[in-house]
Amino acid sequence: MFAVGLTGGVGAGKSVVAALFSELGAAVIDTDLIARALVAPGQAALAEIRAAFGDTVIASDGTLDRAALRRAVFADAAARRRLEAILHPRIRREVEDALLAVRAPYALVVIPLLVETGGYRELLDRVLVVDCPEAMQLARVMARSALTRDEAAAILAVQAGRLERLAVADDVIENSGAADALPPLVAALHRKYLELSAARY
Repeated sequence: MFAVGLTGGVGAGKSVVAALFSELGAAVIDTDLIARALVAPGQAALAEIRAAFGDTVIASDGTLDRAALRRAVFADAAARRRLEAILHPRIRREVEDALLAVRAPYALVVIPLLVETGGYRELLDRVLVVDCPEAMQLARVMARSALTRDEAAAILAVQAGRLERLAVADDVIENSGAADALPPLVAALHRKYLELSAARY
């Protein structure tokens, strides 16, 4: 299966780009959605998170309190590594299983922290980075999540920088312009990936 890893910083526009690829027929595997399923009530990962971080990260209805967990891991690098050790191996296995099940010409694997976590490159034929200036990322995150500038900046601070992401990119979509600029860019890459997939497989 020809697989493209889609990554980019928070607020860069990964979800919009992934949706456009999906409309064109690409299979989209979203690691954020996988992670959400893994921490649903009754899942082993949620029990491990509770054991590692305590009841303060569990909401009154038994679901994961994402805001509380985010505060805990952003303030503590060791805590973030504990969380990653619980989730990342499980997410990786789910991605492998999903790739085996794909029947589309190629798969787009959305991995927001591809650069930070590593461990996916051998599953991918190419890496696509959605990029925009950090000031634009900040503005989008603040508007979308009702965060203060300091809170949004803290999220960016724990992610890889633009140059780190661009260094691993095979392809780049620059998403700092108007929304209607994206579909033609995605369509061009879709054609490219179809050709590469056909040539390889």
